[in-house]
Amino acid sequence: MTASIAPVQEFGGAPSFEELGKRATEVVHKAILRGLSVGTAESCTGGLVSGALTSVPGSSEVVKGGVVSYAISVKHAVLGVQSAILDEPSLGAVSGQCATQMADGAARVLDADIAVSVTGIAGPGGEEPGKPVGTVWFGIHGPSGTRSELHTFSGNRSEVRRQAVWVALGLVCEELA
Repeated sequence: MTASIAPVQEFGGAPSFEELGKRATEVVHKAILRGLSVGTAESCTGGLVSGALTSVPGSSEVVKGGVVSYAISVKHAVLGVQSAILDEPSLGAVSGQCATQMADGAARVLDADIAVSVTGIAGPGGEEPGKPVGTVWFGIHGPSGTRSELHTFSGNRSEVRRQAVWVALGLVCEELA
């Protein structure tokens, strides 16, 4: 597992739903061409990544499904995130370790070649010391291994979530390249 802190993506605002649809279409088409399946594990995005992917005609050829793991208990019981990570105050559900285990768990339970995970604080509340609103960790599992990335977004809850979907779809696209 490797973790990196990525630069903040500047959109001049959150991406539009049309832009998200174009990126999701790119992911689906690349997955079809490569013959690889895709799955998701989502917390703060609540299924929006999976929803973007499944809005694309033909996505049923490659999208295995998604796990909305909003609750800590689901992260642990369904995706296999270790209690030691979830219970550790310096880590918890909003951490690179949780994101990588969510991605690995989604790949396992969905039998997907590539899985992306999203866990963070969309706001307006929920911030923790060192984890302000807009803190989002991503995990990506694929043929090249599993890694995590931290992004920090600005904006309201909807904007943070749309930016997170954009990054998640981008990570899958990169893994398909």
